[in-house]
Amino acid sequence: MFETCTARLALFYMSCGMRLYVSGGNSGIGKETAVALALRGARVIIACRDEEKARKAVKEIKARSHSMNVLHMEVDLANMRSIREFCKTFLQKEKRLDILINNAGVPSVLDWTDDNFSMCFGVNHLGHFLLTNLLLLRLKESSPSRVLNLTCSSYKYQKLDFKDLNYNLFPFFTYCRSKLANIYFTQELARMMEGKGVTAYAIHPGYVQSSWTCHYSILYRIFAQVVMFMFFISCEAGAQAVVYCAVSDEVLPHSGGYFADCRPAPLRAFARDSGVAKKLWEASERLVKLA
Repeated sequence: MFETCTARLALFYMSCGMRLYVSGGNSGIGKETAVALALRGARVIIACRDEEKARKAVKEIKARSHSMNVLHMEVDLANMRSIREFCKTFLQKEKRLDILINNAGVPSVLDWTDDNFSMCFGVNHLGHFLLTNLLLLRLKESSPSRVLNLTCSSYKYQKLDFKDLNYNLFPFFTYCRSKLANIYFTQELARMMEGKGVTAYAIHPGYVQSSWTCHYSILYRIFAQVVMFMFFISCEAGAQAVVYCAVSDEVLPHSGGYFADCRPAPLRAFARDSGVAKKLWEASERLVKLA
């Protein structure tokens, strides 16, 4: 995958002069994406809830990209008030938003957000849903612009239950549903923004050697690290698909599509249901109290 994506990106290694926001840009795929796009001349804003980690990440991204146009802003995607405050500050300070990368996420953990949503669904879907909607006007003003939602091929193992969107009985199933929600969200956003200069893409970056194991016990972390070392790809390789969808004009005809390995990928039939996508959008609006 890494070699394929790198080859396809070769034609797009130029200064893009864009302004972008990366959630979860302090580590993993988010940080590698920030480095790659800063190298291309982008103004990069990364956001996370830990200010100390963010400062260290900004320092590293600047050093590796040789760009001083990198900064951080604080936001907690598990807290709707924090998201609203972040967006208010962002809109006051930033006059353009060319690319919004919804990268931050949590693995399959049995926990709850500050607003009493299951952690996976609350952060991986609802947090990004609210943030994107609050920044949507700026995206339209900056058109042509793009929204990139990171998802996972594990979406195929679950379907949404609208009687219990906040499902949190089996953490892995909750995670799968949140990744499916990312896909539906992307599809409905693309439909709503058709002809308005904003395109949207759902991206499966592959199974990556990231720091998601920090949520688990030391024994599980050791086991997971061994498995990741043997079978998973690096964060740098995983970021290639994200960078490709951010800068390549080849993706423009595929707004609303699902990408893997730097190309459009097929989805299971149930994940292409526009009626479910619209229903999820409307339910999400109610849950985050989006007027």
